[in-house]
Amino acid sequence: MKMLCYTRTPCDDNVYGVKMAYSVHFAYESLGKFLPLHHNEGIVFAKAVCNEDGSLKAKCLKEPWGFFSSDGDLCLAAVRTEADGGNDVEGEGCVLFFKSRDLVHFEEAGLLRIQEKGFVHNVRCVFCKDSDCYLLCWQNERNEWLEVKTSVFDEILNAESSCLYKSACLCGSSPVPDSSFSAECVGCIEGVVPGNVFSVSDDAALYVLKKLLVPVCRKVSLFCENESVALSNVDKVKAVAEYSDGTFVKRPVLWNEEDILRYKRELYENGGATDVLHGKVLHGSVVQGHFEFPFAVNRADPCCMLWNGKYYFIATNDADGNHSLFIRKSDTLEGVAFAEEKILIDSEMYDDIKGLLWAPEFHVIGGRLFIFHAATDGEFFREESRVMCLKDNGDPLCAEDWSRPHLVCKKDGTPLCDAGNVISLDMTVFFDKNKWYAVWSQRRFLPSDLGAWLYIAQVDENEPWKLITDPVCLTKPEYSWENNHTFVVEGPYALRVEEKLMVTYSAAAIDSTYTVGLLRHIDNTDVLKPENWVKSNFPIMSSRSFDGQFGTGHNSYLIDKTGLVWNFYHGRKGIEGPRSSGACRVHFDVDGEPMLDVPECVDLPNYMRSVSLVL
Repeated sequence: MKMLCYTRTPCDDNVYGVKMAYSVHFAYESLGKFLPLHHNEGIVFAKAVCNEDGSLKAKCLKEPWGFFSSDGDLCLAAVRTEADGGNDVEGEGCVLFFKSRDLVHFEEAGLLRIQEKGFVHNVRCVFCKDSDCYLLCWQNERNEWLEVKTSVFDEILNAESSCLYKSACLCGSSPVPDSSFSAECVGCIEGVVPGNVFSVSDDAALYVLKKLLVPVCRKVSLFCENESVALSNVDKVKAVAEYSDGTFVKRPVLWNEEDILRYKRELYENGGATDVLHGKVLHGSVVQGHFEFPFAVNRADPCCMLWNGKYYFIATNDADGNHSLFIRKSDTLEGVAFAEEKILIDSEMYDDIKGLLWAPEFHVIGGRLFIFHAATDGEFFREESRVMCLKDNGDPLCAEDWSRPHLVCKKDGTPLCDAGNVISLDMTVFFDKNKWYAVWSQRRFLPSDLGAWLYIAQVDENEPWKLITDPVCLTKPEYSWENNHTFVVEGPYALRVEEKLMVTYSAAAIDSTYTVGLLRHIDNTDVLKPENWVKSNFPIMSSRSFDGQFGTGHNSYLIDKTGLVWNFYHGRKGIEGPRSSGACRVHFDVDGEPMLDVPECVDLPNYMRSVSLVL
């Protein structure tokens, strides 16, 4: 299969500005046309560089060129730019390289200086099997073509290769010709600025399509494990939805009560002889939860929990400027959209809480229920993480049954943050190998603003507002989709699928450019070491995930009574709309990683929900 790498022409900064458009996008060829992958959104982004004061300086890229290394890995060469697309001061005379084993997960390999002075453009690279070397060519500021050869790819990125440019020579024209594609075959891609076309193997192409296209439900069948189906065990029959990416999802079926009652009556009238039901048809409907978007206006950072058979919902209250938190309770999952709200806490209850009640989350630790949230005792610069505990046999809807919020402290007992200079928020917890860990967002404003970073530490199970290890920085807003309009990573939430531990988090400003990223923990390694986490190089949820929803982010997860996993998140209905809550089933891809961009209409279309069973 042929694939195209490209960037896009920036449009409105609130829709798809420079920081998003100046990244590597991919499209695949189908019937003579190139079709965009991943919602026509970037897959490969340049990393920010670190300033002397520890803050980050955003970078972008342009003019990507795809080629394969001698060992078959896909590589990308590109020109790094400043965040506004202008010439990159730190990268003068250099080209930026990436490498990937599977065309989805990319590592930034580094900058290579290919000319002593001036900026380069139109970089091209190819591995020549006949000469067993790489041919790298580019144009300088006078549009002259230069070329250089090297025998080993690793040598290109070796520190000792900084003088590689000294062996470059002028050539009359590019020794690496443009890949052939017509304007017609890429014209259907909005804003496309083509790089080049390269061919990939069928296996590699299939993996890319499974990972970067929204899966569609293809078929629904019925299944009853290890049992022959009869009226007496029809409740064990599941619907199995098969998807275009080769994955399967088991769902419960709601059987027609009239059919069941009629057949039970026939059994009774015939002395329980089951052969009387032979060939009878039982009709049913595949269970599919449904949430309109938005289902809760002015409710951001939502969290939903299943506790003692009931669903509870809580969120940041944007309606009153974040001065209160309310809880909802429902017997059914969809019922949280309509349930009555009960006050939990407001800025008048306690002397040390004056507002900015943000991002509440339910967590059960050691059998006890806690709510993690952030609040301030005064101004924004004093925002800090706190934890409330439900008393034994308490009612989550009763404010009096919750403890006074405990301020999160470091292992020496001092507050987590230097109030007025550093803020903390969005604290979440997860369990791993008999220990509890907290992950949160922390931002230092003075003496200079470093942006918001994610931190991790172990916490005391009995008093989870107490850290028992030193905080460690887990990740920074280094990619341009993480620092769009502001340098922020926040809203972490853990998700475990079988043995895989992952943390999703939100990034960029909380406007229409808000996104969700993914951190994957490397199995059987120390979670407190940042090198044991792998960050996705692109967002897994954004304003391009669902039509008409902008700034989707700050999500949490819920496993419902049927075993399905749900993503609760906030977004905006329109660019300027208020932050409001939405929910959608989480699809897990071929690697067991969450896909947060599968809409209900393709997850389980209406026409596939009716099923019948022949007894």
